[in-house]
Amino acid sequence: MTEIFRSIIMGIVQGVTEFLPVSSTAHLILVPWFLGWEGVINTMSFDIALHVGTLFALLAVFYKDWIEMLLKKRHLLMLLVIATIPGAVAGKLCDKFVDEHLRSPWVIAGSLAVVAIVMYFADKRGIKVTRVDDITASDAVIIGISQAIALIPGVSRSGITISSGLFLGMKRDEAARFSFLMSTPIVAGAAALHGIHLLHGKGEAIDPAIFISGVAASFVAGLIVIRWFLRFLKTFTLTFFVYYRIALSVIIIAWIWLRP
Repeated sequence: MTEIFRSIIMGIVQGVTEFLPVSSTAHLILVPWFLGWEGVINTMSFDIALHVGTLFALLAVFYKDWIEMLLKKRHLLMLLVIATIPGAVAGKLCDKFVDEHLRSPWVIAGSLAVVAIVMYFADKRGIKVTRVDDITASDAVIIGISQAIALIPGVSRSGITISSGLFLGMKRDEAARFSFLMSTPIVAGAAALHGIHLLHGKGEAIDPAIFISGVAASFVAGLIVIRWFLRFLKTFTLTFFVYYRIALSVIIIAWIWLRP
């Protein structure tokens, strides 16, 4: 039961932080680290499983957008394909390196702080009027490259891609919408690739009950947060999340120094 409870907590953490610009990967590493949790919930395989839950949340919220793109807005669909390529290539080439060398508190603390500064200046940029339907192929490439950088724990896929959209003149909620649409194939691809590895015995085994409880929790939390965050960005800036990232970075460094 303890493992199920931890799985649900981690699922909620994933569902909340995947779509907010605070880095879900960082939180999935930091929560077990702070609480001293070991075992399957502190593995890349479990992280990928939780991403399946947030993938379902994305599909539940944006399924009408995908249908419309497939039937009518082929131009937007092509832009999403273009934007997805850099992240897909980087994930294929660098996934193992990231898993073995970059999942450390020091890397996360640095990434949280650096991207917080990027978000601050992106948010302070001039008038934001561009909508998702108005972006160009070059815009899609730039946002796609920024998504590739999000492989580094602590960067945050939504944080760096929304920031890129803001620098390109997009409205906050429109930048978030494009970010979420763009993340759908990336998350689906990563989940499929890791699932294949599991089937061939190349990943950590996951207990079905732990898997299901975590996925369900991340789905429900993700569903709530996506809708809330899109409404939030219509009125408010990213300032709170900038402060949160800086504060968390400071806490991590202090914890490293003070931890016995």
